[in-house]
Amino acid sequence: MTAVPSVVRTDSPAVVDRIESVTLSSVVLPLANAISDAKVFTGRQRPMTEVVFLFAEIRTEAGLEGVGFGYSKRAGGPAQFAHAREVAPDLIGEDPSDIARLWTKLVWAGASVGRSGASTQAIAAIDIALWDLKAKRAGLPLAKLLGAHGDSVRCYNTSGGFLHESIEQVKDNATRTLAEGIGGIKIKVGLPDSAEDLRRVRAVREHIGDAVPLMVDANQQWDRPTAMRVSRALEEFDLTWIEEPLDAYDAEGHAQLARTLDTAVATGEMLTSVPEHYELIRQGSVDIIQPDAPRIGGITQFLKLAALAEHSNLQLAPHFAMEIHLHLAAAYPHGTWVEHFDWLHPLFHERLEIRDGRMHLSDRPGLGVTLTDQARAWTVDTVRIDAPH
Repeated sequence: MTAVPSVVRTDSPAVVDRIESVTLSSVVLPLANAISDAKVFTGRQRPMTEVVFLFAEIRTEAGLEGVGFGYSKRAGGPAQFAHAREVAPDLIGEDPSDIARLWTKLVWAGASVGRSGASTQAIAAIDIALWDLKAKRAGLPLAKLLGAHGDSVRCYNTSGGFLHESIEQVKDNATRTLAEGIGGIKIKVGLPDSAEDLRRVRAVREHIGDAVPLMVDANQQWDRPTAMRVSRALEEFDLTWIEEPLDAYDAEGHAQLARTLDTAVATGEMLTSVPEHYELIRQGSVDIIQPDAPRIGGITQFLKLAALAEHSNLQLAPHFAMEIHLHLAAAYPHGTWVEHFDWLHPLFHERLEIRDGRMHLSDRPGLGVTLTDQARAWTVDTVRIDAPH
């Protein structure tokens, strides 16, 4: 753990720092294999071959630095970068500790394009960088700054369960994943042939045994009758949850499923604001809520949603970006999971420690990640905004 003074002086004024520069970078991460979930098999999307990241690096007059990121799968990356570039100059000269006020300032700088979607996803990278900086200033991992409820969180793997791979390959992936210490397995469903979905789930359940947590994800590809029929058929496999059985905005349909099924219903990853998630909570649509900090506007907004979820006694399983979400899940008091993806490994020097089915916090301050030379090499656009001289 980074050393901190044993005695904190209270007889001198606090030192106010100021933001000196903001560097924004658009980084295109190529995937080793084209990825397909149910949206590809239903014809709604093409296979995914890359992920576009927006990195924000903030430096202060005192020499402190924070890094944050957001991302876009398929379209949207250039829009996030362009919006961040427009609003970031409003940060120069500001106190980086005033994160909530700065979030509001940036939202209103671009209010004509709304307070959700690409505009707030652009702000998310900046917001996350400010939280990283704040935790580094305190000499604490972000989870400890927020107030951790534990030093580790249950984790499950998704990247080995996609539909472009044969069921035999998915089973081999599961074997390797569990051997690496990851605690649960999630596989994709939602194929046009529901019988094939059931066959794949049965094969994986038989392969990993009854004791291993197993989740499925339909990626919004079922209508209400299909979701009810298939979800009932899936109950025999003792799943930890059924994810995105319906369109992400069908709060009423998800509520009907949640009332009917014994298996937990999970959703939320595709929503891009706290109010959208609140509608799920208000209607009783979820047992496990799955917000994505980069998608809903950053950590500032995530914490607002976490308070609402805690009040409703929901479990929390943030989507993707485990480098961020480990800290946020560790700061949540109820049952939590973190989603393991190995896709981002080339971007960061550090690796998260995983053992005994759990992902463990490190003692590195902030998010605890630094960008690799490879991440710099994959940069397709960058801009640095400095204080005027």
